[in-house]
Amino acid sequence: MYSQGLIGADSSTTESEEFLAAFQARIDREEKIEPNDPMPEGYRRTLVRQIGQHAHSEIVGMLPEGNWITRAPTLRRKAALLAKVQDEGGHGLYLYSAAETLGVSRDQMTEELLAGKAKYSSIFNYPTLTWADIGTIGWLVDGAAIMNQIPLCRCSFGPYARAMIRVCKEESFHQRQGYEIVMTLAKGTPEQKRMAQDSLDRWWWPSLMMFGPSDSDSVHSEQSMTWKIKRFSNDDLRQKFIDATVPQAEYLGLKVPDPDLRFNEETGHYEHGEIDWDEFWRVVKGGGKMNRDRIADRKKAWDDGAWVREAALAHAEKRRARQEATLEAAE
Repeated sequence: MYSQGLIGADSSTTESEEFLAAFQARIDREEKIEPNDPMPEGYRRTLVRQIGQHAHSEIVGMLPEGNWITRAPTLRRKAALLAKVQDEGGHGLYLYSAAETLGVSRDQMTEELLAGKAKYSSIFNYPTLTWADIGTIGWLVDGAAIMNQIPLCRCSFGPYARAMIRVCKEESFHQRQGYEIVMTLAKGTPEQKRMAQDSLDRWWWPSLMMFGPSDSDSVHSEQSMTWKIKRFSNDDLRQKFIDATVPQAEYLGLKVPDPDLRFNEETGHYEHGEIDWDEFWRVVKGGGKMNRDRIADRKKAWDDGAWVREAALAHAEKRRARQEATLEAAE
């Protein structure tokens, strides 16, 4: 995750100034907003968009890793990767449930994804070419996700904040698992180290793009921070990620693929080169290498699972009818 979920955040509202001021006062007092509480429509729509896109990202994120479960090099690696993919599916379910408290159905969110109306993180539109990519995804992608998600544990909307507590605990495991894979390769044979370096070369810049556009181009970020849906700007989170990750790469003996990267002694931060924002927007808008495949896979899974959803609904209806009949007989 996925600050990209805030692209297009909705600050429009029709409520009175008094209502908006009272709502903002609750936010400023760090009170949690619950589903049945009155809230500005713009706040609700922004949350629906962000939580929905976050959920889509978790579910679509299962695809590049699931492809490697049967090809993982050892039984231990297979079991760990399988557990991680299962975790991601659970994260999606938590988040869809949180969004549903705002009055939008899971079916509607999925249909918007398949129709191209809803987005997911652009990072999942890059292919996983080698086993090293599975480690790099855990190290970089999940590491970037943690930077985004830990502040969401203090999001002003209660169901979202509470869901993120467990998500962040599991994402921390995923990040450590990925780093351990990359470490094993980096400390292995020359060929294995080259594989790790190649993976870092391909995933570094897309990982930085995960934090979303630069602050100067993120026109709705300020409103989301005012509502305390998010707590830090895109650039601040990106800087924290770089500062934490570059020393990890150096420890592994790997080189970050940025010739302009340097440590500024005065600020205590790393300065980095220019991000290719043209590539970012191209991938966000559907031009990535795996965009079509990801949506096609999700559509197939949705269509193939229709009978399961129908059966579950039919079972629930029969159970409800039996309970009602039992209550009537008891009366």
